Amino acid sequence: MRVLIAEDDSASRKILVTMLANWGHEVVVTSDGNEAWARLGEADAPKLAILDWMMPGLDGVEVCTKLREVKTQVPTYVILLTARGSKDDIVMGLRAGADDYVVKPFDKNELNARVEVGRRVVELQTALTDRINDLQKALDHIKTLQGILPICSHCHKIRNDTESWEHIENYIEGHSEAQFSHSICPECLDKYYSEEPEEEKQPDEEPEEVESKT
Repeated sequence: MRVLIAEDDSASRKILVTMLANWGHEVVVTSDGNEAWARLGEADAPKLAILDWMMPGLDGVEVCTKLREVKTQVPTYVILLTARGSKDDIVMGLRAGADDYVVKPFDKNELNARVEVGRRVVELQTALTDRINDLQKALDHIKTLQGILPICSHCHKIRNDTESWEHIENYIEGHSEAQFSHSICPECLDKYYSEEPEEEKQPDEEPEEVESKT
């Protein structure tokens, strides 16, 4: 992943760049706090930063403080590099917004492990944010019917927002995800489509025989 480093000492900076590149990361290099703050404010800024505490311009703690004042969906994961290893200094750095710290001179295996923790946290936050955005987009596409709908007592048309009247099925389809498939209920089937039984025809009566008188 992309990692920003802010280190004013050229030797330490070179060591950090070499190690991070060997671990498969893309490194964005800055040499002071002001430059780091400017780069971290860009739209495509790295989401993991390794900041030296003592730097020209803004120091690492000040950069942390400014970063936490900016509300973002995926906040920058900050590892603070410091030669100040007292508990009070560490607490100060964490309260300023650092997520982790490494005391100089640092062990490369320890730094690698802490960078991997940061990477996992950033990837988890990114995945969670993407999921939330997907759910929000899905929610935005869902239309619901609510409130009082003026409906004609006779033809059952509904008065819409433009004060015109439309068929109820058209209105519902336009304001929800429902679609209509027309059918016939049993009552209407009997009422409108029942076949009347034919009247039973009576057989023709045979004419009475008339006695002929001869």
